[in-house]
Amino acid sequence: MSSLQLFLHRFETRGEAETIWLKEIFGFISEHLCPGLSEPAPLAADDVVTGVCADQLSVCLVKKLQENMAVTHVLPVSCRPVSVSALLSLQHVACVSNSSWTTNQQRAWEKEAELSVPGHLALPRVSLLLIGCLRVGQGGEWKLTDASGSVRCECLSPSPDWLNHPVFLPHWNYIPHNSPGQNQKVRGYVELIGSPAVLHSGPDQELAASPGEGAGFRRAVGVREATGLLHNRTRGQRISVYGLVGSVCPQLVVAGTTFFCFWLTDESHTVRVLVKDITRQWWTRCVYVGLSVCVTALRVCVLRGWRGNYILCVTDQSELHTNYTDTLLDTPPPLVMSHVENEDCEKVEPETDKAGFRMKKSRIISYRGTVTQVVSDAAGLYVIDRKVGLCLSYQPTLRRKLRAGDSVELHHVHFLYRPCPDFPPSMLCTCLRSSLRVTAFSGVVGAPPPDSGGLPRLLLEKNTGVSEYLWTCHLCSQLGHSLVPSLLKQHSVSVLSWKLMESVWRRGRRGRRDIYSEMLDDPHTCPLSQYTTDPTVHQYLSVSVLIGSLRSECWSSVSLSSLLPAGGSSLSRSQLNTALAWSCRTLTSDLQDGPRTGDSLGRRPLLLVGLLELPTLTSEPTVQLRDATGAVACVVTETSPEGGQGAVFNSAWIGCLVCVEQFTMVTERFLQSDFPSSQQLNQDKYITRKHCRVYLQFSLDHLHILSPSVAMTTHLGQRGEEIGGDGRERKQMVEEEETAGATTAGRKRRREASSVTVTTGPVDGSLRPCVSLVIRVEQKEGVAQRNRAAGLTVEEAGLTRCFSVRAAVVGPVVSWERDPKNGPVMDRETETEREDEVVLVLSGGSARWFPLLQPGCFYRLTAPNTQDPSVLIGSGFSGQRGVELHTDPTLQVQSDWRLHTLTRPPLQALPPTVLSVTEVLDSRSEMVCFQAQVCDRISLSDRTSGTGAGVCAGVRLTVCDQTGRTLQVYLDLSHTPYPLGLLPGNTLLLSGFQRRVSRSGGVYCRSLPVSSITVMSLGDTSSARPPPAPMMHLGVWALSREQSSIVGQVRGHVVCFLFLLLQWSCSLCGSPYLQVLYSIGFY
Repeated sequence: MSSLQLFLHRFETRGEAETIWLKEIFGFISEHLCPGLSEPAPLAADDVVTGVCADQLSVCLVKKLQENMAVTHVLPVSCRPVSVSALLSLQHVACVSNSSWTTNQQRAWEKEAELSVPGHLALPRVSLLLIGCLRVGQGGEWKLTDASGSVRCECLSPSPDWLNHPVFLPHWNYIPHNSPGQNQKVRGYVELIGSPAVLHSGPDQELAASPGEGAGFRRAVGVREATGLLHNRTRGQRISVYGLVGSVCPQLVVAGTTFFCFWLTDESHTVRVLVKDITRQWWTRCVYVGLSVCVTALRVCVLRGWRGNYILCVTDQSELHTNYTDTLLDTPPPLVMSHVENEDCEKVEPETDKAGFRMKKSRIISYRGTVTQVVSDAAGLYVIDRKVGLCLSYQPTLRRKLRAGDSVELHHVHFLYRPCPDFPPSMLCTCLRSSLRVTAFSGVVGAPPPDSGGLPRLLLEKNTGVSEYLWTCHLCSQLGHSLVPSLLKQHSVSVLSWKLMESVWRRGRRGRRDIYSEMLDDPHTCPLSQYTTDPTVHQYLSVSVLIGSLRSECWSSVSLSSLLPAGGSSLSRSQLNTALAWSCRTLTSDLQDGPRTGDSLGRRPLLLVGLLELPTLTSEPTVQLRDATGAVACVVTETSPEGGQGAVFNSAWIGCLVCVEQFTMVTERFLQSDFPSSQQLNQDKYITRKHCRVYLQFSLDHLHILSPSVAMTTHLGQRGEEIGGDGRERKQMVEEEETAGATTAGRKRRREASSVTVTTGPVDGSLRPCVSLVIRVEQKEGVAQRNRAAGLTVEEAGLTRCFSVRAAVVGPVVSWERDPKNGPVMDRETETEREDEVVLVLSGGSARWFPLLQPGCFYRLTAPNTQDPSVLIGSGFSGQRGVELHTDPTLQVQSDWRLHTLTRPPLQALPPTVLSVTEVLDSRSEMVCFQAQVCDRISLSDRTSGTGAGVCAGVRLTVCDQTGRTLQVYLDLSHTPYPLGLLPGNTLLLSGFQRRVSRSGGVYCRSLPVSSITVMSLGDTSSARPPPAPMMHLGVWALSREQSSIVGQVRGHVVCFLFLLLQWSCSLCGSPYLQVLYSIGFY
């Protein structure tokens, strides 16, 4: 009779299905399990099972299945055996298998699993039988093997008795390689829930005891005796020690050597055990805090680099025996917390000041809980019990990442209170002394967490504090959603976040970690023993969140009555609505001037990260800050070559990824209303229309460059400067983008792509021939909507944005094989006998250069994809019938042409003539260009529209200079884009304005279609007031024509009224009586 027939004869089958199932079981055991058992076990196995018959193992398996199901009269024909190779290759979804479940038990388990982690689905069930042999793999990992392959096996409480024996797994989870919590570099793994069923070769055979086990136990000593032997060691002596595991340090790899340590304790003594033997690294899965063990054949050795020196070291004869019982082992288990009280944390922790930072000491506790959120498994960040944060980054990366739903037990973990405001107040952080043990595997499927893979490596290299690391992790997750997609492909978000942290926190780097002292010293010290707390650390916001917050609080943060001046209740109808027509709200990024109650921006300083770009056809004609969520207009200034503040002029900033740390948020409110009096301000029916404009104000001097553009790299190279600490990080980013097998040409392309170019299109300028012309801007007109159809595309034709620039041509047109961008000016670019002038007309797409073109600055105008110099030669206007027109040549700038600022001018240029307010008042010129500070502004309404509420037609600015003299400037905004930055406190350059004299003899200025306004410097917009007017004598003031326009203060006596107007108002509602008006004239 064959083995198969003998096997079938042992069971009474009740049908063909059971017979087929038994044959399948027997065939599977013969094909996949028996060949693996005949091979020697690797790494010096304790017991190798050989010569095992397939029928005996098959019988044992069927009986184990029946025992597990508590049913002996029916065979589990629905359960199918699966090989390891089939599991890895065919099972692509995380699943659970339990051969003993009934349908009701499965439903109860699913409900419990989903309730433990809301928002997650339970693992789907499969009816698969997993059979193999448990062996030790590389690095001490456990694996389940059969003849087809092996799969990593994670166990909750593994026993050394399971190794190298055929086992059947009654309850297990399978997590494929693409599931959350799984390292992408390795294949899927099996989570063993409960103990495996060991398959014996005989029906009554039990596990044999290891040789010499009893002798080792008889010679074992306690921890107290072992402590004495450490200081009185004998050469060649081997001792066996029993005790409770007090601490298990993580497995480390240093200089190619893998090792870990654990502590054995009794009531009052401890000894450290070092495990360096490669064949004993699997012990790290078997020992955990509170377990009683006995370790045999230990030797006393000296550990170099540790102050304690003497330590017990495992030898190749050492054995580990778990669940060791002895009457002396009566030490109670360690106290484990399951919750923390935040209210008592600050009272317990001492707080000191060190180098200007608030320092706190962490507490050492043990904790047990359930992982409810995976913040970032690559960064080692999790949330336990929905309220306690967990940071594992100060330990080596776990081979099995935690999953939502895992129950964990932590010992010797650091408790920190409010280390970072972006994380839960209570944080648990593990160091090299801490031990983490999973006590129950998750039963739910989780969502993929965000990737922050580079941060632990940077933490290992730079050894920063936990507060800085947590802030960087939060920033990294935010940047991953808000960075421009092209930058995400070119740069590592982790490196950018780390670089930003170093520039914002500005704290010195710590020394190297002493790993041996951290694991073995008592009292314990490590980088987590002290930490900084700063509730005012910067808060990162995306552009869309910032704009949305400012817009939502535009009108809710103000009451209309607060916009009125003192005595606003007596204003007339016209005065009241004019005062409400425009208002402004400013907030600095440090929020020192706010926010008030109800504001959504919080109370922490703000931080923005984005790409500096030129404006689009539909946006305001200012520089923009853009990220993946949106763009915001920016009024930008920078330090001029002469050292003073001026408008932005350097085109190298365009395309730079920057961090804006100091800025002002401006919200301009516009209201069209027809309120009869101040008593009706709470009635919205009198409001015709209201809207707002949101933009930023900042100086380029307050930016941190995270990724320079190609032009900025050239600019910094010319100045001989480097961005602080940028060279090393920039090299790191390039190395991360290069693969090991990349060619030299491939590396060059990736380096060029790692910087953001000034414009869109091909980055490699070496393949684009071009012609260029060096110019110096003399005068710039204002941008306006004009009808410019010539030279434009079909989309740009018609009424489009346009302006012109009068510039001096420094040299001839030069041909290039590649775009020179903002490189040094060559001699051939300045070879000219005289300077000609040209009028550049920029319209449509080329009008985006408006915010960068400033009078007195040099630029290189380039036309790509051509070698024809005539494209940059302006064309004149031919006269008719012999009339000669003396005009400058005109050049239409195309949308694909580029303008690069030359910060090293080839010639010494005379600064443009700019007047002050005093000089304008005393001037006789009709067209003026002057600089002044805004001290007041009023919106002008056009009430000829037929509605009671006027339409905003312009702005009246009151400007002043250092002498205190003021001047009123009227702006017509009917055909021009709305200018930003016209705020009290800002200094403006007003070019091409018409000087006029009123009928009463007062001097004022008005804008023309060619007028231009440029913000030169940013002031305190919240408290901008003109200087006090000087005291004047009436006699001198009246006789002096030079001082007729001075605003001054006088002291005198009123001797006569020339005109008196009496107006009555209601005492109940405050409204003026329109029909009762008395006017008295005195002649």
